Amino acid sequence: MRLLLAYTLFVAAGSLSFTNLPSRRSPPLRSTAEQDATFTSESAKKQIGNNAFLNEDLMARAQNGPGRRNKEKLKVGVVGAGLAGMVAAMDLADAGHDVEMFELRPYVGGKVSSWKDKDGNHIEMGLHVFFGCYYNLFGIMKRTGSFDQYLRIKDHVHTFVNEGGDLGALDFRFPIGAPVSGLQAFARTEQLGLADKFHNAVRLGTSPIVRALFDFDGGMDMVRDLDDITFTEWFTQLGGSRGSLDRMWDPIAYALGFVDCDHISARCMLTIFMLFAIRTEASVLRMLDGSPQTGLHDPIIKYLEDRDVKINLRTACRELVHDVDEEGKPTRIRGIKVGPKNEFREFDTVVCALDVPGIQKVLPENFRKYPLFDKIYSLDTVPIATVQVRFNGWVTEMNDDARMMDVSGDQSDGRGGGIDNLLYSADAEFSCFADLAVTSPGDFYKEGEGSLIQAVFDERAFGRSEEQIVKDCIEQLGKLFPSSKKLDCTWSSVTKLGQSLYREKPGQDKFRPTQATPISNFFLAGSYTYQDYLDSMEGATRSGLMVADEIIERADGIGGLKDQARKAKEVEEAAGVQV
Repeated sequence: MRLLLAYTLFVAAGSLSFTNLPSRRSPPLRSTAEQDATFTSESAKKQIGNNAFLNEDLMARAQNGPGRRNKEKLKVGVVGAGLAGMVAAMDLADAGHDVEMFELRPYVGGKVSSWKDKDGNHIEMGLHVFFGCYYNLFGIMKRTGSFDQYLRIKDHVHTFVNEGGDLGALDFRFPIGAPVSGLQAFARTEQLGLADKFHNAVRLGTSPIVRALFDFDGGMDMVRDLDDITFTEWFTQLGGSRGSLDRMWDPIAYALGFVDCDHISARCMLTIFMLFAIRTEASVLRMLDGSPQTGLHDPIIKYLEDRDVKINLRTACRELVHDVDEEGKPTRIRGIKVGPKNEFREFDTVVCALDVPGIQKVLPENFRKYPLFDKIYSLDTVPIATVQVRFNGWVTEMNDDARMMDVSGDQSDGRGGGIDNLLYSADAEFSCFADLAVTSPGDFYKEGEGSLIQAVFDERAFGRSEEQIVKDCIEQLGKLFPSSKKLDCTWSSVTKLGQSLYREKPGQDKFRPTQATPISNFFLAGSYTYQDYLDSMEGATRSGLMVADEIIERADGIGGLKDQARKAKEVEEAAGVQV
């Protein structure tokens, strides 16, 4: 009865209308980066602050492009061809600029990369899921024509697989949307026992999420102020139980940032909960019908090439060539040296769209004289190992052994046996996994073959050999799906990424830099830079759009980026400067 009462009160609070809430303010950036650089673009400002969480109009902005062409034409160099760099290049090309990209790897995509091996198998850098609140990324995909063609929507259920094949779920399917749909999902989940449900309800009932139902800005400000403690510390302060952490929240934390609740920032976790509570579509999952290269990157590449953007693969940035003042501080980027021969390429503006280890490596030492750049070196990363294992049957089909063994005929288009969704587990070292032959069959289903399980191991397993990781994966799958022990592994692959997402431990948010920097013609992009969607595909997309908006806003007029470039060139020529 007490459990029912707690949930009833919470649901009653959540059923209030949002239409009469007071207008929402956008608080200043919580990162200290604003002390070093400020935004000038109104469009970029819309991507930060509380309004950005609820602004579905951002999808239209991403879909339609920047909406203006500059009078001046900049020569822009983009270092890094991940999602952030490619999105920035799309907007800059549409605004009339001459854009050239440089990528170390032989393929684009950054942390969302995929490629084919010599036998034609599609290999992924990680497991990529698209949440329903990825408004900017969906806008980009609509712009390139890939949204309707390549994204497959999944049932509105988050499924947990426990040892022995027991399933638990957060089932958000409900006639009434958020927050009621989420609350009933937590109330009915099989993943937690009655006592843990009660403690869960007590803690969530005293969280910033409840305040946000009445005062969204106040709730979000509370969340932002929780960056200095772990989720476990916050959750257990007022009634949260260890059982809830172990059975539900740890798998979610690992899926978000590859660290557990004892080490992840409370702000990170509560940011996601806030989105789920406010927007019904936020917790809806989509997955690509195939690999990221096919479904996401190839359409963007075509878009860029149609606008004469040149993408140089296997061409690393070796040096940022720059001017300095009398104190040795960098004042202006003149260009970059790229490739094995250190070829100098001159640009009016340079964007470094790299991950954390990439930007830490490419920044010259004297850049650290500025606090914005120096703080980047306080960011840490986490290692992961992505495992792909193919079987001669359907691993997640637990109800029918005959169906599990049946790989005959054409079972493409998601017609294979088993569960067609992202899966979580508290009883395996891989916190999230999926059968790509079912969820993303376009590139991953092979006729005559069965499941292609893709699972992501965190740092607990990273140091093991590839052979051991594959063995551990198969063994743990057998514990989760006992009937799958009858199946044989026919192929496997392990991709290790020693420095993946930045580590969402407490106290990191203040070290994330803004996209604009103290050097007027030098910009940063990447999901680690300051925006509210954490280290994610949506975060990378947002950063790319923000960079483009800032450059477009600053390009024209007296003192604009093109004017600065002309004057710098005149000074160099007068002084006889050569690189």
